[in-house]
Amino acid sequence: MYNFSDFKKKTDGVHDWLKKELGNIRTGQASPQLLDSIEVESYGSKVSLNQIAQVTVEDGKTLRISPWDSSQIKDIEKAILVSNLGLSPRVDETGLRVAFPPLTGERRQELSKVAGAKLEESKISVRNEREKVLKDIQSKEKKGEMTEDDVRKSKSELQKQIDEANKKLLEIKEKKDKEILN
Repeated sequence: MYNFSDFKKKTDGVHDWLKKELGNIRTGQASPQLLDSIEVESYGSKVSLNQIAQVTVEDGKTLRISPWDSSQIKDIEKAILVSNLGLSPRVDETGLRVAFPPLTGERRQELSKVAGAKLEESKISVRNEREKVLKDIQSKEKKGEMTEDDVRKSKSELQKQIDEANKKLLEIKEKKDKEILN
C-alpha cells in the first residue's frame, strides 16, 4: 500500500492556506487579521503593520491601531489608504481608528466570487498533489515495488482522500459565504 502521509500534510497545508486567504476577505465585521497584509514604510523599509503597532477590536465595526512609535501614525494612515481595502482611517492623538462600513449587496456578491476563486486555487493545488502521487504510484509499479492490487487499492484510497479534501475546502468556503452574504 502507498504511504499517503506526505499527501495528507500537503492537503492540510492547502486547507490552512484557504482559511488564511478567506480570513483576509472583509465581511463587515472588524477583525485584526484584515490588516495583516498591510505593509508600512518604516525607517526606510517595508514592515507588516502588526510589527509596528497593536491592532485591537474596539467594537464589532471598529479597529483601533496603536503604534508603538507615534511618529509613524501618518505612515500607517497612508498605507491603509493605498491598500485597496476600502477603509478610511481616522487619526487621533494616540493612534488610528478604522471603521468598517456595512457591505452593499453588490459588494457581498463580489466578495463571494473572490472566495470562489480562492476555493478554485486550492482545488488546483490538491489536483497537482494528486498528479504527483499518481506518478509516484506508477513509477513504483514499473519498478516492481507495488503489485497491481496495491496500485488499484492505492488509487482508490487516493480518490477517497481527494474527495475528503475537496469536501473540507468546500465547507470552509461555504462558511465564509455565510459570513459574507448575511
